[in-house]
Amino acid sequence: MDNIIPPEITLPGFRFHPTEEELVNYYLKETALGKNLYCDIIGFLNIYNHYPWDLPGMAKIGEREWYFFVQRDTRSGRGGRKPNRTTERGYWKATGSDRQIRRLTEPKIIIGLRKTLVFYTGKAPNGNRTDWVMNEYRLSDTSILREDIVLCKIYRKATSLRVLEQRAEEHALSSYVAQNNNITVPLPLQHYDYGTDMAAADSDEHGPSSYSAWTTMTECFTHYGP
Repeated sequence: MDNIIPPEITLPGFRFHPTEEELVNYYLKETALGKNLYCDIIGFLNIYNHYPWDLPGMAKIGEREWYFFVQRDTRSGRGGRKPNRTTERGYWKATGSDRQIRRLTEPKIIIGLRKTLVFYTGKAPNGNRTDWVMNEYRLSDTSILREDIVLCKIYRKATSLRVLEQRAEEHALSSYVAQNNNITVPLPLQHYDYGTDMAAADSDEHGPSSYSAWTTMTECFTHYGP
């Protein structure tokens, strides 16, 4: 019998929010053992052939989190064979140590491990960090597996207001420079001292976000304008 997506999954309001135990002990384990799941809700994909921002359109379900089964690809190196997580124009870099996934009803039993990775554009080790994050789940007992696969959850980390304001500053300044190409402005903007006392006073009165891109842009043009 072919796996199909049940009709209720396409209903408005339906959400796919499995726990980590469900991801590892059901979806990943059953698939790695070669068993057919009730529904084909997570597909196989070599995610390393694609940019992370293209992956949401390739997932079978998901709104803010997207899931894929991935065949493990390894390469030889010092210390044995290691997973290959490089892409054509970037790479996934692990952050921190692996987290143990335990059975809720029997906390002493470890059923899997979770590795958190962040996507960088460019070449290691000098790549540029992005907001895209991956949680890679693998089973703790790999001796029983028919296939060496992992389950990957892809999502975009929320960007802080400060970062958004810095990006707005850089974009606005780039537009200004393009229209007035006879001036030179040091970039990135955040390396320029905009006045700690002014920012602190404004923060006390209106909150930390009110000292906006427009304030800093005005000061920058005062110092570096034509």
